[in-house]
Amino acid sequence: MLVVADGNGSYGSSSRMSSNINLNKNKDSSVSISKMDLIIPFSPEVPCDNNGQRMWWAFLASSMVTFFGGLFIILLWRTLKYLWTVCCHCNIKNKEAQKVNNPMNSQADGPTKNQNDKEDVPVSEVGWMTSVKDWAGVMISAQTLTGRVLVVLVFALSIGALGIYFIDSSDPIESCQNFYKDFTLQIDMAFNVFFLLYFGLRFIAANDKLWFWLEVNSVVDFFTVPPVFVSVYLNRSWLGLRFLRALRLIQFSEILQFLNILKTSNSIKLVNLCSIFISTWLTAAGFIHLVENSGDPWENFQNSQPLSYWECVYLLMVTMSTVGYGDVYARTTLGRLFMVFFILGGLAMFASYVPEIIELIGNRKKYGGSYSAVNGRKHIVVCGHITLESVSNFLKDFLHKDRDDVNVEIVFLHNISPNLELEALFKRHFTQVEFYQGSVLNPHDLARVKIESADACLILANKYCADPDAEDASNIMRVISIKNYHPKIRIITQMLQYHNKAHLLNIPSWNWKEGDDAICLAELKAGFIAQSCLAQGLSTMLANLFSMRSYIKIEEDTWQKYYLEGVANEMYTEYLSSAFVGLSFPTVCELCYVKLKLLLIAIEYKSEQRESSILINPGNHVKMQEGTLGFFIASDAKEVKRAFFYCKACHDDITDPKRIKKCGCKRMTYSKMSVYKRMKLACCFDCGRSEHDCSCMSGSVHSNMDSLQRAFPLSSVSVHDCSTSLRAFEDEHPSTLSPKKKQRNGGMRNSPNCSPKMTRHDPLLIPGNEQIENMDTSVKRYDSTGMFHWCPSNDIEKAILTRSEASMTVLSGHVVVCIFGDVTSALVGLRNLVMPLRASNFHYHELKPIVFVGSLDYLKREWETLHNFPKVSILPGTPLSRADLRAVNINLCDMCVILSANQSNIDDASLQDKECILATLNIKSMQFDDSIGILQANSQGFTPPGMDRSSPDNSPVHGLVRQTSITTGSNIPIITELVNDSNVQFLDQDDDDDPDTELYLTQPFACGTAFAISVLDSLMSATYFNDNILTLIRTLVTGGATPELEGLLAEENALRGGYSTPQTLANRDRCRVAQLALYDGPFADLGDGGCYGDLFCKALKTYNMLCFGIYRLRDAHLSTPGQCTKRYVITNPPYEFELVPTDLIFCLMQFDHNAGQSRVSLSHSSHSSHSSSKKSSSVHIPATNRQNRSSKAREARDKQNATRMNRMGPEKRWFTDEAENAYPRNIQIKPMSTHMANQVNQYKSTSSLIPPIREVEDEC
Repeated sequence: MLVVADGNGSYGSSSRMSSNINLNKNKDSSVSISKMDLIIPFSPEVPCDNNGQRMWWAFLASSMVTFFGGLFIILLWRTLKYLWTVCCHCNIKNKEAQKVNNPMNSQADGPTKNQNDKEDVPVSEVGWMTSVKDWAGVMISAQTLTGRVLVVLVFALSIGALGIYFIDSSDPIESCQNFYKDFTLQIDMAFNVFFLLYFGLRFIAANDKLWFWLEVNSVVDFFTVPPVFVSVYLNRSWLGLRFLRALRLIQFSEILQFLNILKTSNSIKLVNLCSIFISTWLTAAGFIHLVENSGDPWENFQNSQPLSYWECVYLLMVTMSTVGYGDVYARTTLGRLFMVFFILGGLAMFASYVPEIIELIGNRKKYGGSYSAVNGRKHIVVCGHITLESVSNFLKDFLHKDRDDVNVEIVFLHNISPNLELEALFKRHFTQVEFYQGSVLNPHDLARVKIESADACLILANKYCADPDAEDASNIMRVISIKNYHPKIRIITQMLQYHNKAHLLNIPSWNWKEGDDAICLAELKAGFIAQSCLAQGLSTMLANLFSMRSYIKIEEDTWQKYYLEGVANEMYTEYLSSAFVGLSFPTVCELCYVKLKLLLIAIEYKSEQRESSILINPGNHVKMQEGTLGFFIASDAKEVKRAFFYCKACHDDITDPKRIKKCGCKRMTYSKMSVYKRMKLACCFDCGRSEHDCSCMSGSVHSNMDSLQRAFPLSSVSVHDCSTSLRAFEDEHPSTLSPKKKQRNGGMRNSPNCSPKMTRHDPLLIPGNEQIENMDTSVKRYDSTGMFHWCPSNDIEKAILTRSEASMTVLSGHVVVCIFGDVTSALVGLRNLVMPLRASNFHYHELKPIVFVGSLDYLKREWETLHNFPKVSILPGTPLSRADLRAVNINLCDMCVILSANQSNIDDASLQDKECILATLNIKSMQFDDSIGILQANSQGFTPPGMDRSSPDNSPVHGLVRQTSITTGSNIPIITELVNDSNVQFLDQDDDDDPDTELYLTQPFACGTAFAISVLDSLMSATYFNDNILTLIRTLVTGGATPELEGLLAEENALRGGYSTPQTLANRDRCRVAQLALYDGPFADLGDGGCYGDLFCKALKTYNMLCFGIYRLRDAHLSTPGQCTKRYVITNPPYEFELVPTDLIFCLMQFDHNAGQSRVSLSHSSHSSHSSSKKSSSVHIPATNRQNRSSKAREARDKQNATRMNRMGPEKRWFTDEAENAYPRNIQIKPMSTHMANQVNQYKSTSSLIPPIREVEDEC
């Protein structure tokens, strides 16, 4: 604004226009102009007032007239309506009074009057007004798309009008403007025309016109819209009250809610506070800018000061905050009066709003964002029990360097923000790990982590919770929520209790065939411990195989060196090269071990119905198919690639396995070759010659191609070993291969699993299986799936033994389970411990009796799941009572298991295992008498199946007998379950383990005497990378649990007995884990300085036994007379690894159909009086004692080895002289306890021929 106060014109500093007022320079400067003659800037081109008079009152009057005029009309309308209503009400009362006075007339005229009344009602008029009102309400409401668009558009235009005000605030308050040339004025006019139309819609839709007229938005329109039309008429602009458009910012939160941007209460509240604060601030600054640049009207606007709009914004802020620097202040009376009242409200608003805004911003979730997916990179969501321990264990295994490049991002979702330690862990892995705060039970949080595009969702469980059932229920609810949001997502969840797995089957979208898996920790823990009862140390070996461990190199020749070399091995999967197609499993297994330095233990096999199943060491009857998936034990994922890259043409002469890499030649596609070609290639592979030079394929094969094609279809399901299948032709056309060549390459006639007449998986073709038809089909010996031994339900009273009854039973070769628990303890699931020990691939007489020692109240709760298993007894008592332990002959047991159900009820982590530790130390400190050593030494329970003591000395297999007796508890085989890993230091008092040492590096764990549930954490990542891994480990440790069996258990919670059928009996034909001793038997010649690789090949070729580890005495490398009886695990030793006589070999053995046959058939034997089958728990005293052989003298061992080498020929003839159609003989070695082979001096040699008659099972 430009104001002339004297001869010298004083111009506002903010004016951008020049004045064309011609003043006489000759006049005295003291001449003043009338105070009312105010000059405004103008241009000759603008038809503005030549006198420069201000007309701000016209703009203000337009707004005031509009507001008060409309208000007057509304009040007048309401007054008239009220008077009309009162008058009508009086007329109605008068008519009713007349009806009362003249009832006859009212009755006569009633129908006519009612009809006339109906005609008087303006139905059409009311309907039209209502429809218009409804239409206007729909247009301005946010319930429809049109309404939302209109509301958002009005808000956006209001902000645009506010922006134009900011631009015009740099001009004078009032100036001449040409509407046709001023672009900003044209835009502002268009905006206000739209606001006028929107005001009309709002007025029509309003129910209460008076309150609508007084609304804030209406007041804003009154003081901003009319002045624009006045400015067009007068060709001048007045900044005026256009700053009121800033009040529209109050609706900002509503607009964001309409757009679904704001969804939480905190965000809505935060935006509300900020919008109210900013809009009030900007509006007040606009009023100060108006009055300070205009001045007071009663002072003829002479006390104005040039202030920019942003200086006024600064002034209001320092005023609200009570700082008040004084550099900018109000000079006008209106400005100061406004500041007096504003400082009261502004200070209150600043003191209340600003702290609340800061609190809301500070309380916002630090990890409350959303995950942004990266193209070409998968991500998984991990939720559940997120703590420093669980996350560190998971990441250590998931991101291990031995895996291939893990191009997977891990997104953690938890409703509690991480602590500092966990946050530091996330920052260390920031390239692959992200954390978001939220809950999987909230669909909004699931959307934030992009669960619909995630590769899988992993749910971790709290293994140390006080209520396992509640924890499982929480995880099941998480699964339900995730599956409800996205049914196709793959879920891998941890479960604590086995019986809670049944609830997952109730979820419609749960499908284990699509990759959904439930890792039941109680089931696997009990399975690992049960397998240790059959082969001590196996729990440690399996736990190390399924965990990713880095290789730690030790130069010193200690037991830790060999143990850690085995720890570096893990389980991997890889597809087999097409060079293996058509070969038998043992052939491929031997080639992989010798040539590729890989240990193949299982394959994924597809049947003719294309159903996949995992076969562990299946034997000669299974041939490799195209694209067969193999399960390998190796130290690195890159090593396993050799099995995929192997090519016989390119890599046959390579001795260094590291040089086996992808070759450029085109491998033959076996699946498209003829049967003749496939068999010929397979045969040439066995004999080691090229296809053209090989004479394995005789001429008669060509002439009988049609019959061969009928016998061998293209599917490799029923394809036999080529050397076996072509025997009929080799009889007429002898092969040029030497017997040694055949023996070395696995193609010999007397291979145990080669039979030209039948396939093992057809039970009707098994020799001796014709007795199935003669079996008593009314007796149920196995469950309905044929996987486990079964007996009718036993009452718990019949299974209870008193202390005296247990002492008189003279138990031996049994399993003692010491269990701590009471009525309130959580169930540990003892059925999962018993089931592997009652697998049907054991013969009935091989089953180890199981004796539970613990609280009867607790065992009654578990008995419902145990009453269908044979040979299970209960001794009520406590594992801390030595009298109870002596009553069950704990010194004669094959394994003592110590469990506790009370571990989760203690807050102190170091006291969680106190009962198990005390029981372990109690047993180790016990002393025993040697008075029953004779009974123990001759008990049938310690004779491996198929190896009777009455076998002659020239038999190729010699029996195994444990040491004469145990006199100290430290030699009793024990496995103790621990909850807290650090408590392992208390189990062995003679070790030097540091408390901070990882569990797998401690001596008790390496020896297989301690097991902690924490080792199962690695199964989460292992299952994610390969869902077959969990199936393999469950097959290994559970004894044959299947999804079908889980469905049956979910229905009845108990095993259901079934009649024996060829199909169910065929399920018994599966391998199992055992331990093979080297001090005697067919492998004794390799036990003294032999190579492990030679043992591996001999066991695989001769007996189809797959060796995969050694259980060695801890001090075997010292060769001291007083060796320690503790053993440790060596996983997958190299080929040249040297063996010692005391070693026990872990092996996967085939099921022996003949091992359990009645010894009565051996009537030709001179020792037939001792050949009857007995249970493990029975005690047998032989009629004559055999003379013990001394193994201490080196000369005696050399003589024995020389004698054995001389018997090599008779050994072979012992197999080859049998009838060709006889069932293949498999040597069965019984799983042994640890102390069975600790002292070579105290063993007795017994052996037996394997009876050729099918087993007749004992009654339950």
